[in-house]
Amino acid sequence: MESPIDTNAEIWKSEEHVRSRTARAAERERKNGAQWQLLAELLPFGVDESFTFLDLGSGTGSAARKILDLFPNATAILSDFSPQMMAAGEEEMAPYSGRYRYVEFDMSTNAWPAAIPHTVDAVVSSMCIHHMPDHRKAGLFAEILEHLEPGGWYFNYDAVSAADPGVAAVWERTADRRDPEEAYKRAHRTAEDQARHENHVLYLVPLAQQLECFAAAGFADIDVYWKQLDDVIYGGRRP
Repeated sequence: MESPIDTNAEIWKSEEHVRSRTARAAERERKNGAQWQLLAELLPFGVDESFTFLDLGSGTGSAARKILDLFPNATAILSDFSPQMMAAGEEEMAPYSGRYRYVEFDMSTNAWPAAIPHTVDAVVSSMCIHHMPDHRKAGLFAEILEHLEPGGWYFNYDAVSAADPGVAAVWERTADRRDPEEAYKRAHRTAEDQARHENHVLYLVPLAQQLECFAAAGFADIDVYWKQLDDVIYGGRRP
């Protein structure tokens, strides 16, 4: 059997795909807005406190904006590997001028750019870590820990796979019930939609496996702070 093809770069560096995502910004906000807000609320800072956080795989900055809104004295470093996504993000981040900067960073490598400080006060990520193969998930968690100030927190909002086919069936059935068009859309994907789906599930792993890697990296106070079907928010603190 041939190995699956990783089309991550092809998709996320596509001008057409970025335009499509931008057009669906309101839809993504309805689906993910509450989780991005929770990422902000989980951070252990006073609302007037000054701190710097890193948003890994930030895309156009949806999660970062929630944090900057909640903490008016916070500063964001947004990292992404797609110049196209960062260009679109610059437009959406315009109201936060002076409070953020973009850094190009390909998380599939361990070569953290010098533009990311040696340590930051907090790290967040949203729907990007699942695009990493297992060895990079483990390596990335360890690298994130090293880039946190002692006591600093990392929270990850992401998708997971089911460890059991029966559980997967419940997730799918429930998703179909919540969105009656879901089953139809699944059976009538365009070529682009199918490529995005295959890329989305390529490196998905069960939650327990991710938490094991998280603990092995050295995080403390690990918990699953939110979960709904195949979407989770988990996090931990650098001791």
